[in-house]
Amino acid sequence: MDIRKLATFVDLADTLNYTETASRLFTTQATISKQIKSLEVELDTILVDRTHRAITLTAAGELVLPYAQQIVAAQKQMSEQLHQQAVQLGMRLVIRAVPSISSYKGFNTIAAFTKQHPEVDLQFSEAETATLLPSLDQGDVDVIFTRLFEIQHAKYDVIIGESDHFVALLPKDHPLATAKSLPVSTLANDQLLLLSESTGLYQPVIKMLTAAGITPKVTYTGQRIDLIAGMVNRGMGVAIMMAHSVDLKDYANIVAVPITPTVGSHLAFMRMHGKHSVASDLFWAFCQKRL
Repeated sequence: MDIRKLATFVDLADTLNYTETASRLFTTQATISKQIKSLEVELDTILVDRTHRAITLTAAGELVLPYAQQIVAAQKQMSEQLHQQAVQLGMRLVIRAVPSISSYKGFNTIAAFTKQHPEVDLQFSEAETATLLPSLDQGDVDVIFTRLFEIQHAKYDVIIGESDHFVALLPKDHPLATAKSLPVSTLANDQLLLLSESTGLYQPVIKMLTAAGITPKVTYTGQRIDLIAGMVNRGMGVAIMMAHSVDLKDYANIVAVPITPTVGSHLAFMRMHGKHSVASDLFWAFCQKRL
């Protein structure tokens, strides 16, 4: 028996309203109705009286309800106990990563780890780059996946996965679009569309432009790579991004031209020095073999 159907029935018995239950369970009214009917077929009985405008439970529904409540409560308690046990045994692993992680090997590494170690309670989420190191320092996470412009970090264990470098994203009709590479100084007169400071890439770009002796004309800053790429695709300006962070197959009007001299970064997993959980050590050993 599908525990979700019982949970839906228990909630509907509380609300006696398909729309309210659908809202509480973050689904649709049609899905709620389908689950209740499926449960009725499975139990070979009618649980809900639908003959009137306001729904009520049938006699069979009233009989089933306390059993369903017990089963749902027991399942919830079991899940909570399993989660608590995982925490106590050090099998909970919290990882936060830069939003562009799906473009890098680190994403595949995490996916492969979860398949090989289903016993680990993985809590994985993305966060803005500027928040990653503070969350590690404060002990909110076990491991982060972030971008480094300097490898030396005495406080942390570091595993470098791969490297990336800055490129200029240009519309295909831009005068420099056919260049094999270009000095960043050649973008002095272009309208620049840049990732904001929270991404960790704004300052390195500004530093690179300033070192080239130009005052950049920044007309847009934002956090979404896809939005900036869409703007370049429509000829609204030029972007400077890491080469592997954007997939250009969805943008027919963009070319990526490497910037010289090359300014690169490293994509890395990081954790604090010192005592670690069992899950953290499992993940670290897995990364060392894979990356």
